[in-house]
Amino acid sequence: MTQTDPTKLDTDAVAAYLTGKIPGFTGPVEAQKFNVGQSNPTFRLITPAGTYVLRRKPPGVLLKSAHAVDREFRVQHALQNTDVPVARMYHLCEDDDVIGSAFYVMEEVQGRHFNDPRLNELTTPERRPIQDAMNRVLAAIHNVDLPAVGLSDYGPQGNYYRRQIDRWTKQYRASETDHLPVMEELISWLNGNIPPEDGQRTLVHGDYRIDNMLFRQDRPEIAAVLDWELSTTGHPYADLAAVIMQWMMPPGTDGRGLAGVDRQAHGLMSDQEFIDAYCARRGLPGVDKFGFYLAFTFFRMAAIIQGVYKRALDGNASDPERGKALGSYVQMFAGHGLDAGKTV
Repeated sequence: MTQTDPTKLDTDAVAAYLTGKIPGFTGPVEAQKFNVGQSNPTFRLITPAGTYVLRRKPPGVLLKSAHAVDREFRVQHALQNTDVPVARMYHLCEDDDVIGSAFYVMEEVQGRHFNDPRLNELTTPERRPIQDAMNRVLAAIHNVDLPAVGLSDYGPQGNYYRRQIDRWTKQYRASETDHLPVMEELISWLNGNIPPEDGQRTLVHGDYRIDNMLFRQDRPEIAAVLDWELSTTGHPYADLAAVIMQWMMPPGTDGRGLAGVDRQAHGLMSDQEFIDAYCARRGLPGVDKFGFYLAFTFFRMAAIIQGVYKRALDGNASDPERGKALGSYVQMFAGHGLDAGKTV
C-alpha cells in the first residue's frame, strides 16, 4: 500500500499498533474513507469490537503548523465533561512511522449530518431549532473555563487578530500560485483596521459551520462538534462571523449558503437574530464593527482554500479534484472580505 496516497490506509499497521492501546480493540480492521473535508483525511475503522474514526495528517510536505491532529485530540479530550458536545478521544499516535503520518482515533458518533444550511430535508418548523442549537453550543464554546479544562496555554497571549492575520498571510504566501490584487488589498485593509482589545479571550473553534457538526437523530441537539484543526484561544467574534460568512454564500453544493433565501418563509433565523441570541446567551450588549470580523473570516477562508488548491496541484489533497475546483474561489472570498470591510 502506498503510504503517500491520502485516500489509502494501511489497516494491518493500524490493527497491530492499536491492539493493546485501546481497551477491547482488536483486528482485523477494514477502513472506509469519509468523502468530506479537504484537510485531514478521515476514515471509519470497522473492527470486531465495533467502529471507530481515525483522523490523520495528510502524507507529504505540509505547511508549518497546519493539520495539527495533536491539537485536535487535545482540545476534544479537554472538553469531554463540559457543555460542548464532542466525540470521545481514544488514542493519539505521533509516530509518523506507523502509517506515514500522525493520527488519532475517536469514537464514531451517530447523528444527522447537514451539508446545506437551508435544511431542506427538514420541515419548516424543524429548521429554526437546529440553528438555535448551533447558537447555544457556540456560546458554550466561548464560555468554557480555560484554566478549569487545562487549556490556558492552548494559544498565545496578545491580540488574536494580529497573530491570525500574520499567520494566514504567511500560509497564503507559502501556497500562493497566482498574484491576486484583491487579496493583497484585503490583507492591507485588515492590517490597518484591527480593533483594540476588549478583554475577551476564549476558546475558538476556527471553522464553526453546520457541516462540521452532528445532530441527535430524535431532537434538535448537537451530538458532536467536529473538525477542531483550527481551534485555539483567541477572540470569539471570529467564530460568530464565520457562521454569518457561510450564510452569505450562494445556496447549493458549492456555496452552501443562504444568499437570496427568504429566511422567514423558510423558518430560518436572520443574521441579526442569530447575533442577538448569541449575545443574550453570553450576556453581551451587542457586537461593534461586525464588518471587520466578517472581513477577517473571508480572508482566512481565502487563505485556507488557496492551501487546499496548492495541495491538490501537488497531489496530496484529501479530494484532489474538488481541491482544484476550489482554486477559483480564492478571489471571490477576498472580494467579499473587502465588501464586508466597507460596512465598518
